[in-house]
This record gives sequence, structure tokens and C-alpha cells, in this order.
Amino acid sequence: MSAVREEAGEERSWSASVVRWVSRLVPRGQWLPDRQPSYVASWIYVFGVAALASLVLVIVTGVVLTVGGVTWWHDSSLGHFVNSLHLWTVEFLFATMVIHLWGKFVMASWRGGRGMTWLTGVFSFLVSIGTAFTGYLIQTNFDSQWISTQAKDGLNSTGVGAAFNVMNFGQMVLYHVALLPLGVLVMVGLHIVLVRRHGVAPPIGAQPPADVVSETAASGSTKGEVA
Repeated sequence: MSAVREEAGEERSWSASVVRWVSRLVPRGQWLPDRQPSYVASWIYVFGVAALASLVLVIVTGVVLTVGGVTWWHDSSLGHFVNSLHLWTVEFLFATMVIHLWGKFVMASWRGGRGMTWLTGVFSFLVSIGTAFTGYLIQTNFDSQWISTQAKDGLNSTGVGAAFNVMNFGQMVLYHVALLPLGVLVMVGLHIVLVRRHGVAPPIGAQPPADVVSETAASGSTKGEVA
């Protein structure tokens, strides 16, 4: 009887509840699968991971710049290096995101119930554009002054200038450092969860290996999805 009570207590514990919730979100064995179909060896599947790795480095360098202060990189050789690393990592991030999105568009990767996976990727890209734009606005140099003054009239003509004032330096810092990066992280997190849940999209006409299909079907995934 004590063993039964202990087992029942474990089922009602918060940790068991979290495990059950995560298992419903992404079936066990699909978070970090140790096998993938042969078509995943194609280079087109590399750019999503490359974009994710770039995002991590962008966040790390951005945090360092934030701690140093918005003008730190002007009078510090280390700050200038970190700022350059931040800039070029952002450039690489957008390059890999564009290739990833166009590649998945050509592959029609929304097939097999992956529509939300595609949409979260698109929204991640759109929010990233806003994040990069606000980053240019807080460089505290002539470039940022020029960009903000030129963008002001355009944004005012759309009616959003009152809420999104590109001439308000403090507001742009808040958007770039906190609000928009949070939006990117939420979208990317949802995207990764959906990729793990539904599996990577196969090329048009390709069939997942039979053993992978049977294993994912047994774990609760839709038939034909890849772990």
C-alpha cells in the first residue's frame, strides 16, 4: 500500500506534471533525436541551425554592449571589437535566415500540418528586422542620426510615429535591448518546439524511412512525420 501511495504521490507532484506537459508538447525521444533521415544531410537543412547559432552570439555580444553602455564602443578598443562582432554576426544571422526561409518556401515546408512552424519562422524574421532597425538607431553616431531623421517622416506618415518615435533615444534603446529581442526569443522558441514536435519537413516527394515513421507514430506523432 505504501508503494502505491508513493507512486500516486509522484504522479501528483509538480515535477511529474511538468514531465507530462512537456511530453504532450513534444513526445519523448524527439527533443534531441539521435537519428535523422538521409535527406537531412542536404546543405539546405544547415542554415536553420546556422541562424540559431548566430542568434546566440548576437545575444551574447549584445549583452556585453549593454553592460558596457551605449557609448562604450566609441572609446574602447574592446568595445569596438565587440560592436563589430555584434554587427557582423547580425549580418550573418540575416543571411542564413533569408536562405533558410527561401529554401523552406521552395520546399513548401508548411506541408504535413507544419503551417504554424512556417508562420513562427516568418514572424521571427519580421521581428528581427525591427530589432536590427532599432539597433542602427542607437549607435550614437552620424549614421544613427541620419537614419532616425530620414525614418521619422516615413513613420509619421503611417500614423505610428507617436507610439514609435525613432527620435526618442531612450525608447529605441528599450525596444532594441528588451522588447523586440524578447519577441524574437518567443518566436524562435515556439519555432524550435514545433520543429521538434512535427519533425523537419522532407523534400517534396521524399519519404521518411519506415523505421522512423513507425517510431514517431508510436510516440504519438502524426503518421509520416520525422522525429
